[in-house]
Amino acid sequence: MEIKNSYNFQNTIQTVLPDTIASEIGLEEGDQLISINGQKIKDVIDYRFLIHDEQIELEIEKKSGEAIIFDIEKDYDEDLGLDFSNPLIDHAKSCSNHCVFCFIDQLPKNLRSTLYFKDDDSRLSFLQGNFITLTNMSQDEINRMIQYRISPVNVSIHTTNPNLRRRMLGHREAGKILDTLKRFHEVNLEINGQIVLIPEMNDGEELDRTMEDLYNLYPTLQSVAIVPVGLTRHRKNLFSLREFRENELLKVIDQVEKMQKKCLETIGTRLFFLSDEFYLKAKRPLPSEEAYEGYPQIENGVGMTRSFLEEVYQGIQKHKNKLNKKISGKKVTIAFVTSTLSKETMLKVKAWLESAISNLSIEVYPVKNNFFGQSVNVSGLLTGYDVLDQLKGVQADAIMLPRNMFREDMLITLDDQTDESLSKQLKQEIYLGPWDGFKFINELEKVIDNE
Repeated sequence: MEIKNSYNFQNTIQTVLPDTIASEIGLEEGDQLISINGQKIKDVIDYRFLIHDEQIELEIEKKSGEAIIFDIEKDYDEDLGLDFSNPLIDHAKSCSNHCVFCFIDQLPKNLRSTLYFKDDDSRLSFLQGNFITLTNMSQDEINRMIQYRISPVNVSIHTTNPNLRRRMLGHREAGKILDTLKRFHEVNLEINGQIVLIPEMNDGEELDRTMEDLYNLYPTLQSVAIVPVGLTRHRKNLFSLREFRENELLKVIDQVEKMQKKCLETIGTRLFFLSDEFYLKAKRPLPSEEAYEGYPQIENGVGMTRSFLEEVYQGIQKHKNKLNKKISGKKVTIAFVTSTLSKETMLKVKAWLESAISNLSIEVYPVKNNFFGQSVNVSGLLTGYDVLDQLKGVQADAIMLPRNMFREDMLITLDDQTDESLSKQLKQEIYLGPWDGFKFINELEKVIDNE
């Protein structure tokens, strides 16, 4: 979900869910939540914390202006059934860092305004799993996280070297990261970490130092994702950075796998997980499914490819007889659109599908990212502009695009193309292939049904 930094601080009720406490007592869209148990509601954290009481006093201001107090008895974990027009019940806190690797600073001009908003808000970490740096929080706010047991905390760590972290994040408070993580550790507040790895900056010995420091925070620190820095072609007047070379990627893999082995032997988990990009760019085979330990950091691109392949393979084995019956008597050609990084993955899927399903023909089209620059090679950052430019004249019964190149909450690309507009311009039926392998096979079944 993209964040709009709304300054509507009123606790306006947007939705009253049916068959809930809120609907039973007659709350309506447009009513205002004033207080719970006499306490004014500052934000969603206050709200989530206070509604856990089994007896609550709810003060509501109706649209008519009338103030009503409701006395409610409920189960401890029972929700009231309210959604608010501003999910945070407050404005989102923007980032005051000046990170040398900030991706938003590398965006071209004239994209929609929400893409340029830099959030660094612990409440969004709680609600949506966003990673936060902790530099934009006062001690009172950190104390509040501990008091309310906001967990897990998803933290962009990058390095535990204080001087280096201050330099990387461009913030004088950034060097306190290890002290803050130790505070969370002392009160058993669960943490997931992230390291954006940059050549000749926080890799090598610095990465060893960071991993050793974080290793000592287990088990409150539950997982750490390590991802390579992403660089676009729009890095004008920014800090000079470069990508990892192939031999450096291999070195990082060996370094982290050595630490994984130590962790597995001593604490029973690998703890540190490399994003798929390291393996795919280095042309190193992906780890086994077991090595991802349930995919705790899959949203960070850690194990997404392995999970997809495992699910697609299982889905093919389960549904191949049904799919062969559906396709019997006709020939179906599908164009699989993917990123350059995922080309080999989709070629493997193509081979599996064509071997299992008669009369199915698939062509894989890896799209180069000219919009952001060809070093940006993940499917989630593909644009409609590049798809249209590179798929002109493609002949197929249907085109399957990556679902993650569109916004999660609406079907629109980073450059504001909809799936419908792409379909019209390409003059082809468009289907969206998710990075959930089972859902991918379900979408493939829709293609076969409709042809």
